Amino acid sequence: MAKVLFLIMSGDEKFDWAIRMAYNTMKAKRFEDIKVIFFGPSQRRLTQLDGELKNMFQELLRNKAVDSACINAAEAMNIRPQLENLGVSLLPSGERVSYYIDQGYEVITF
Repeated sequence: MAKVLFLIMSGDEKFDWAIRMAYNTMKAKRFEDIKVIFFGPSQRRLTQLDGELKNMFQELLRNKAVDSACINAAEAMNIRPQLENLGVSLLPSGERVSYYIDQGYEVITF
């Protein structure tokens, strides 16, 4: 069975669809494992979530599907505290993506 990494970079409606797909994929157990990494504009969008999308994100986080958001992008955008308050680990995204590719994950990018 495949393992999938959702690399979410968009800060627009693509972000919303990516969260929905990751959430539904996790709930349906479509793959052996799924992980989500947030990078760039998606990190700002993450700090603005509300309603159903926020609930989906929180469930992904509770189920350990969310790996991290990029620490360097968070610091550049001055949103590190907001992401930390959400409970998101902040790590270098390049290293995390490399790790998952080395572990055999297929990357889906939004």
